[in-house]
Amino acid sequence: MAKLYFYYSAMNAGKSTVLLQSAYNYKERGMDTLLFTPLIDNRYGPGNIYSRIGLNAEAIPFDNQYDLYANVKTQKECNPKLACVLVDEAQFLTKNQVMQLTEIVDRLDLPVLAYGLRSDFKSEPFEGSMYLLILADNLVELKTICHCGRKAIMNARIDSAGKVVKEGAQVQIGGNESYISMCRRHFKES
Repeated sequence: MAKLYFYYSAMNAGKSTVLLQSAYNYKERGMDTLLFTPLIDNRYGPGNIYSRIGLNAEAIPFDNQYDLYANVKTQKECNPKLACVLVDEAQFLTKNQVMQLTEIVDRLDLPVLAYGLRSDFKSEPFEGSMYLLILADNLVELKTICHCGRKAIMNARIDSAGKVVKEGAQVQIGGNESYISMCRRHFKES
């Protein structure tokens, strides 16, 4: 029975690495996967998933108007070896797209593995993450650590001098140069 999985964490927990490993595991067993990544995250060019440890793969880029269900339905009709759908940076999904992922699971009987942040740098939920937390069959927390050694659950935005930034737009694409993971205590103290 197919399920919708949401793998969530703070920054730098290895979400993209785990996604790419999962895709590799399917491929190794002779099954095909579809990988999706948001068009807004174009640090490595549109349609590319990269992990900090150097793994990468091509993916289908999507924006907030993209119909994931229609695409996967068409792909499944053309490819009987299609076995799984994987979504990187799932926090950027819309509510409607999360509903489409549930349709992929419920109507097409394909597992969907979505990977993303739980909250932004102001400790507010992203739309995609909020609805994945509500609608996913399985929630899996990927863990990373704060500079103090505690489990990091918060994402702090930093400026070019490494100082924590508390104001700004919810979405600012970046990696280690823009964000650090913190435990709740240090996030509140910053």
